[in-house]
Amino acid sequence: MVRYDSKSGEFVPYLGGISAGDVDFSQDGQWVTYVSYPEGTLWRSKLDGSARLQLTYPPMYAALAHWSPDGQQIAFSGAVPAKPWKVFLISRDGGNPQAVTADEIQETDPTWSADGKTLAFGHYQLLRAEQTFIELFHLDTRQISELPGSRQVFAPRWSPDGRCIVAISHDNQKLMLYDVKTEKWRQLGEKLPVFDYLTWSRDSAYVYFDGFTSAESGFFRLRLSDAKLDKVADFKNIPRFPDQFLGSWTGLGPGDAPLFSRDISTNEIYSLDIDLP
Repeated sequence: MVRYDSKSGEFVPYLGGISAGDVDFSQDGQWVTYVSYPEGTLWRSKLDGSARLQLTYPPMYAALAHWSPDGQQIAFSGAVPAKPWKVFLISRDGGNPQAVTADEIQETDPTWSADGKTLAFGHYQLLRAEQTFIELFHLDTRQISELPGSRQVFAPRWSPDGRCIVAISHDNQKLMLYDVKTEKWRQLGEKLPVFDYLTWSRDSAYVYFDGFTSAESGFFRLRLSDAKLDKVADFKNIPRFPDQFLGSWTGLGPGDAPLFSRDISTNEIYSLDIDLP
């Protein structure tokens, strides 16, 4: 785990340089949750590493974890062999993960409303755009409803102020914004890089994402007020750890500090000669 230092332009170890990604922080700034690499288990601890607790165990693989606004629960995506990805809830103190739905279809990217009463999550089908959409899980009633107009849109991220949900079009060509009050969608910007791992700034003014074009890759931010695009960090000199979704996790730490998972593993090639009888 590394943090990008904008002053020096260097990537420096973060959280002691643990082998992890999919990091998220509680609103009070006291707790962190993360997925250990390469095991794929979910953990939580305080920022100094104390009170460390493992929350999930093999054969489940966890990803995309997010704290509830009150800091009492964590929503995450989880998968076990031969089963689709599902959205789960678990107490910050551990216990059995509880699936949000009983459906045996792909569910990922859980994201909390600002009041903690609703989870939005996405369904994604690579070859079936019409089966890609966003659903809402209402915790009080445990009822599920489809987010209006969300067909062919996935990977939702609720803004911290609760006013908007940002998501990606099925063809990965458009960044879409949903206004919760008006229930209307609009496209953000034009000719943007291909996006991955959306995340909001704390003030809900920017959307950050890992992006790439035919010529370059990096960590970008898009300002909602005027669609101004800035490149925050360049990835050309940092090998990044490939995750279970064939990407590489990126996110923000306290103070909107860019966070990444750097791959420092060793790759070797072997030749084996076998003498057959």
